[in-house]
Amino acid sequence: MKLKTLGPEAEVNDVLAALDEAGAVIVRDVLDSKTVDQFNQEVMPFVDRTVMGGDDFSGRATKRTGALAARSATCRDLIVNEMVLGAAEAFLQPFTSKIQLHLTQTIQIHPDSPAQQIHRDRYAWGTYLPVSVEPQLNTIWAMTDFTAENGATHCVPGSHRWPWEQKPEPEQVVQAEMTKGSVFFYTGSVLHHGGANRSNAPRLGLNLTYCLGWLRQEENQYLSCPPELAKDFDPRLQELLGYTQGEYALGYYSDPFDDTGRREVLPPEHALGRRSNAPDFTDLP
Repeated sequence: MKLKTLGPEAEVNDVLAALDEAGAVIVRDVLDSKTVDQFNQEVMPFVDRTVMGGDDFSGRATKRTGALAARSATCRDLIVNEMVLGAAEAFLQPFTSKIQLHLTQTIQIHPDSPAQQIHRDRYAWGTYLPVSVEPQLNTIWAMTDFTAENGATHCVPGSHRWPWEQKPEPEQVVQAEMTKGSVFFYTGSVLHHGGANRSNAPRLGLNLTYCLGWLRQEENQYLSCPPELAKDFDPRLQELLGYTQGEYALGYYSDPFDDTGRREVLPPEHALGRRSNAPDFTDLP
């Protein structure tokens, strides 16, 4: 099965149709060069300070840099990109009333880095979730060109419907080659891996992933982006970070510094100084 590439005019339904068929799709040239360059300018000081991975899976010649909602204003805009977020919400909606931001991470694969082990990202939750439940939708934004030579992501289109024990044949594996500013969508159930970088320059991608609102996030957003930073963000982004209840009664908290006894059950939005759309716990006796 081939990996489809859609044009920049692609809409949510186009992405969903391709994901249903193959479990992965590229949308070309979502960002202009100016936006990509601005993002790179904001994050590269943090990437430069990041150490290489400590094992073969994370990549001993690969840098993975997180906390990007706190570190990059441009990244905050990309997280709530209308087409991307719309696709994530529609894709995950059958299994949840709310979605959340699962991970923000740049992945910089350096020259001579070998290929990563093939895997499914849903392994983050082990084998506890039924196969019929899709827990996440992932995106990799090309912040440099993604080529066969520099480690463009490998994937196996159609493998989202395979039994977990099925192994791909070499001819079933394709690479998500794409121009800078393009976005690769793939489900949590698709087999994929980072490619080997045989070029003489690093390959930089931005991994933004979304998951069901009732699951634990891969990146702890409350520590990566605490209330004193998140309080000034757009409310939609605040909720994606997890400053809302995932479902009824999932995610409330108690203020440990309140000594009045009147605020033992609070919605997460309270920590940001705003009210919740959920039942108002602040007025409970």
